[in-house]
Amino acid sequence: MNYLLNNAERVWLLLLQHVYMVSIALLISMLIAVPLGVLISRYRFLAVPIMGTLGILYTVPSLAMIVLLIPFFGLNATSVIIALIIYAQVILVRNVVAALTSISPAVIEAAYGMGMSTWQCWWQVQVPLALPIVLAGVRLAAVVCIGIAAIGAKFNAGGIGVLLFDGIAMGRDQMIWAGALVLAVFALVVNSLLRLLEWAVDPQTRIKRAARQHAQPPPQPAAQPSH
Repeated sequence: MNYLLNNAERVWLLLLQHVYMVSIALLISMLIAVPLGVLISRYRFLAVPIMGTLGILYTVPSLAMIVLLIPFFGLNATSVIIALIIYAQVILVRNVVAALTSISPAVIEAAYGMGMSTWQCWWQVQVPLALPIVLAGVRLAAVVCIGIAAIGAKFNAGGIGVLLFDGIAMGRDQMIWAGALVLAVFALVVNSLLRLLEWAVDPQTRIKRAARQHAQPPPQPAAQPSH
């Protein structure tokens, strides 16, 4: 704790670098994973080749993956971000597919029966129903990326991992404990915020909230003073 207090500016800078890597990786990962998930949910024969490939990439050790990317993207944060995108794909795509396939066909047919277009059905029915499961995947992918991004310090990418590797190199336990504590708190905060968002967008939560509001008795008008 003393190291954090005495080096707050440096720790904050490293934390911002870590947040940048994880945020960019998750944003790009979602832009890739959502179309892939939609494609697989509509053409199920693509599930085996796509998910199989992503599963194989996920089993490659993170150090080896980044080393393989260095000749193409250099010894910097870009290689680390690309690696994070690759590792996040299998989690995100699986959850997108699970979210879309969990929607009852009867619900979609009812939406079309009400006169909704394909786009309206997607945006007003499928997206709200699938969003909680998708966010659960984002939450898991975010925690995984936070941990793997710490290795990026070994490849000149910065981040909280700098404290861990520098502490090991210099034999300073305070730096190691400080880095581990910041990483743990960061992962806990991100996990909690995404879980709260996941709960907030859940249609069941909205239904329960609406039911409680309707169950409350209407306010009684104030009594008129007698003359």
